[in-house]
Amino acid sequence: MLLLFISLIVLPLIFIGFLIFITFVLVPFAFIFASWYMRIKERKLTRRKRDGANVAFFHPYCNAGGGGERVLWVAIKAILARYPDSNIHIYTVETAEPQTIIDRAQNQFNVKVDKTKINFIRLSMRRAIEAKTYPYFTLLLQSLGSMILGLEAFMKLNPDIYIDTTGFAFTFPIFRYLAQCPVGCYVHYPTITGAMMRRVKHRILYGVVGRCADVVMANGTWTEDHLNELWRCPLNTFRVYPPCEEVPLSSLSTSLSNHNSLLHLFLALVSELKQLRSLVKESDPIRILSVAQFRPEKDHPLMLQAMYELRNLLVKNEMLWNKIKLVLVGSCRNAEDEERVQNLKDLAKHLSLEASVEFVVNAPYARLLQMYQTSSLAIHAMWNEHFGISVVECMAAGLITIAHRSGGPLCDIVETAQASRTGFLAAEPDEYARAILEVIALSSEERKRIVEAARASVDRFSTMEFEKSFLRAAEPLMNLE
Repeated sequence: MLLLFISLIVLPLIFIGFLIFITFVLVPFAFIFASWYMRIKERKLTRRKRDGANVAFFHPYCNAGGGGERVLWVAIKAILARYPDSNIHIYTVETAEPQTIIDRAQNQFNVKVDKTKINFIRLSMRRAIEAKTYPYFTLLLQSLGSMILGLEAFMKLNPDIYIDTTGFAFTFPIFRYLAQCPVGCYVHYPTITGAMMRRVKHRILYGVVGRCADVVMANGTWTEDHLNELWRCPLNTFRVYPPCEEVPLSSLSTSLSNHNSLLHLFLALVSELKQLRSLVKESDPIRILSVAQFRPEKDHPLMLQAMYELRNLLVKNEMLWNKIKLVLVGSCRNAEDEERVQNLKDLAKHLSLEASVEFVVNAPYARLLQMYQTSSLAIHAMWNEHFGISVVECMAAGLITIAHRSGGPLCDIVETAQASRTGFLAAEPDEYARAILEVIALSSEERKRIVEAARASVDRFSTMEFEKSFLRAAEPLMNLE
């Protein structure tokens, strides 16, 4: 009896209700949405033909002065050169005056842009993306918080083209579906962590938002491979190496303490560094140079452990050991970094290396150039560095560089084949120690060949190459109507 009632009464009612929903709700909504969509597209196209395209960059900390900001400003310069009718808008949480931000970009990166073409869209919900707002699940909640900031950005300006240059992928759906505009991004590193990747729901969520981008630019092979694994859109993903070019030396500050990162101070000095250094004489001390901010991920303890292993290898050659010195050059941002330096000094003392290790904190600019000129080789120890601009700088300066066998140095920068070697790779302390000995033992001809190959290889990372690659990748965005 119950089954008969369900089949004769309930199921027909459900079917009728479904038809009513489709007829009076779903279909009208689809027509309204389609009409709204076409109206927005038509208005945008009309205004774009009249006034030029509104290209919006999502870069909340556009005045930070780091490598990401260099990418932003060089990209803006390239777009204005190729598409002079474009209007550039930057979504930012910075409070500095527009002229101050533009002047800093010019002074620090030697990037000159038409300020009349730049408009800063001030965003007030800064706390939504700040790490200190989220004591737990920081990266995940920051990503979700970026959607709040993205909504504010959309409500203040609905652009024709949206480009994210900071890695906030969770803003993509807002501009793809609400703003109805093409979405592009330049990714320095995937914001999802290894622990998050192991959780299926996080991978799926990050993949869904990432696939909302029409064009994806990765700063190197390591980042590109990870994005292809996470976002699964290889046909829309392009490798665009970050720019590294020369600027007049007089435009740089004489003290590193005014900069956010020691690494980025030399981003623009490749051409000058190529001219600064001659090969170290055999009678000179053997200085091993590290240029890296004193942060945990830079793994300075690994360098000290490598020196400890090197001393063990040279236990019967004290004369050579006494000529070797590790010079750790870096900047301290705060008291926490200063404490980290003291801990490193304590570790050096514990390993009986205090006479063989020198710490140079917040060095004057002239001192840094002197370090490049007088050092014999360079060392880099960060695991999975997404690119490794400090490695590029050292190679450009004529230092034979031993970098970590991972990330950008492994995938893009250092070539280890004997016939075309540009440097060395290592991962464990004993590997670094053996590599250092191998570099020291090189003949002058071998050293010269490696240095010349390394210097030639870094030309791939010039501003000109970046501009060409960026514009080629961004062309579908700019020509999409």
